[in-house]
Amino acid sequence: MAKGKKQTFKSRSNVLLAIILILGFGAAVCRLGYLQIFQANELQQSAVNQQLTDTTLSAKRGTIYDANKKVLAISASVWRVVLAPVYLEDDTQRRIVADGLSEIVDVDRETIFEKSQQNSYYVEIKRQVESDVREKVLEFMDKLENEHDINSQCIFMIEDYKRYYPYGDLAASVIGFTGSDDQGLWGIEYQYDEALTGTPGRLVTATNAHGTAMPFQYSQNIEAQDGNSLVLTIDETIQQIAEKYMAQAIEEHAVYNRGVCIIMDVNTGAVKCMASVGGFDLNDPFTLPEELEKEIDTIADDTERSQAYNEALGKLWRNKALSDTYYPGSVFKMFTAAMAVEEGLVNEESTFYCDGSYTVTGQTMGCHLRSGHGTQSFRDSIKNSCNPAFMQIGEKVGAKLFWQYYQAFGFSEPTGIDLPGEAGDIFFSEDGTMLPVNLATASFGQNFAVTPIQVATAVCAIANGGYIVQPHVVSHILDEDGNVVSTTSTEVKRQAISSETAALISDILEENAVSGSGKNGYVAGYRVAGKTGTSEKKNDSNGDGIDDYIASFCGFAPAENAEVVCLVFFDTPTGAAYYGSQVAAPVYAQIMSEVLPYLQVATQYTEDELAAMDKTAGTYVGMSLSEAQASAEAEGFTTSVKGDGDVVLAQVPGAGTSIPRGGNVVLYTDESSASSQVEVPDLTGYSIYDVNYLASVYDINISMTGATTSAMSVSTSQSIPAGTLVSPGTVVKITFTAGGVSD
Repeated sequence: MAKGKKQTFKSRSNVLLAIILILGFGAAVCRLGYLQIFQANELQQSAVNQQLTDTTLSAKRGTIYDANKKVLAISASVWRVVLAPVYLEDDTQRRIVADGLSEIVDVDRETIFEKSQQNSYYVEIKRQVESDVREKVLEFMDKLENEHDINSQCIFMIEDYKRYYPYGDLAASVIGFTGSDDQGLWGIEYQYDEALTGTPGRLVTATNAHGTAMPFQYSQNIEAQDGNSLVLTIDETIQQIAEKYMAQAIEEHAVYNRGVCIIMDVNTGAVKCMASVGGFDLNDPFTLPEELEKEIDTIADDTERSQAYNEALGKLWRNKALSDTYYPGSVFKMFTAAMAVEEGLVNEESTFYCDGSYTVTGQTMGCHLRSGHGTQSFRDSIKNSCNPAFMQIGEKVGAKLFWQYYQAFGFSEPTGIDLPGEAGDIFFSEDGTMLPVNLATASFGQNFAVTPIQVATAVCAIANGGYIVQPHVVSHILDEDGNVVSTTSTEVKRQAISSETAALISDILEENAVSGSGKNGYVAGYRVAGKTGTSEKKNDSNGDGIDDYIASFCGFAPAENAEVVCLVFFDTPTGAAYYGSQVAAPVYAQIMSEVLPYLQVATQYTEDELAAMDKTAGTYVGMSLSEAQASAEAEGFTTSVKGDGDVVLAQVPGAGTSIPRGGNVVLYTDESSASSQVEVPDLTGYSIYDVNYLASVYDINISMTGATTSAMSVSTSQSIPAGTLVSPGTVVKITFTAGGVSD
């Protein structure tokens, strides 16, 4: 090649090389600038992530207390078992550790062995290990060091937390439960999850160039911040009382689809009790009742079996007090009556005629008294719970006003209670439009559906002078130091009716509880107001070919200056009785006979009640036999003696026990006599006279509650089951129900 051409080629090559270098260097500079300016934060975070591992440390979930600061839900310390495989030298050591840990923490040994192959200082083996297991792990760590010459640092434990519910199934559907990661899954635990959860901590550990966690001297522990605690309006004692009597009635009346009891403060909306009886153990919420689980296990198809299991759990957890709707039945008559009074359409002088039925636009609907009530006053129409009378009252009110008051009492929308899963009502139309026959049936509480919590809230307005309150179950929230963070407002939402109307309806409902259809809900010594309800369901839920019913009773006490409303509700009683007066009213009386004294509501006994009132047995133990007999008889009791001694060694009933005036106190004078027992007879189905006679024959005492003033009363339940062996003189509480009562 000629020298000129070579020189030209070389020059071009240099130029090309320079261009390439400039472009390459320029691209590199641009790329570097882009990375430094636009991706600096992202790359920095990526570098940190490569150099650090981040482990979440659980925060302690806040405690849930009842109204009196009794613990209903608490998080207690448990531990995570963690493996540091880098300290294990070979498979022999790994196998020893895997075999030993497997037996202690109940994790598959092969799983542990596989995890031990990792080149790491942190491999989680099991969470939420209890204290007894932790002690065994610590013993195993010592054994590794002393017997196998294995570095015990290969295992360590980090504190964690596990949720416990001291009262098991008490208020289960209200309190709810948490999942394996301590997140709220149901009830209050779900509704207030954010407040209860707290802020998790962090364990930040350095890693080496190979991505292996460094020893813990290269770690930083950022402490977790505990969650807030809740103080509920629920009172554990009241809840226990309600659930006890509800469970007894569910068994006695073969209630197919559970029962509900709501007790609310009429002035503040504080829910003192919300029982959906027939629930589940909060400490084991995913386990079904044994019989139901066996039934589901018989389903061959896996998908169908899983679906049946999930549906059964959902039903078990369901809070019927706010998630189920029902026809309110005759309980709603108090609201229809209030509408008519408030608008001046009826008064105490108004009369209504009932011949046993009433016809609206060609459809005839009957009264529970087929022969009819004849001409009756407005007051008697409520006491008789007469459907024809209320259809006539409904006609006077009219569809437009009925819808306005339906809304004013809060039935057209959820109450907004601070619990998940609240349902809304089901009315004839969204705008309240009704045909005449719709208005007729609605006037006595049929063919539209509301929730129990809506009914209880509306009844508060009858009891407190006409005001709609906000129902709530959380009173206030506390921080981890016990300071109040927030308090639930108890301001009223609106006034539905005037205080004058509320006072008149309350007065009629009080009379109804004494001598009307609600007399089985009467509580001696207290001015109770209330109304029964029996509503027919449109479906045969238990498949027995018989119409299903809802039996309910809702009342309040005292009738003037009321303190609490109580709604009792049973879904599909399948026993001999299904009327609200037969099934629900006596349970209301049982519950309130214990709740009202507990709340220290003042008693107002009639002269007859004072004459029959129970008295408290004195202390006769240690007295001579003659002194004890004289003392007991002076206090109004009879006595019987067991044994041949001269000194009283024991007595039944015990000192401080309430027994009827004239009741018998059994005095034991030697050790052998103190072991004697009698069998409690079946005391149900008898008149008051017959129950007293049987009690004397079987050497026991009885305490009577319910409708004890009516000659037609019949005993319907007893506190100690028939066949139980007890000491002579033991007090058995008998509930009486008035005969001839329906609705």
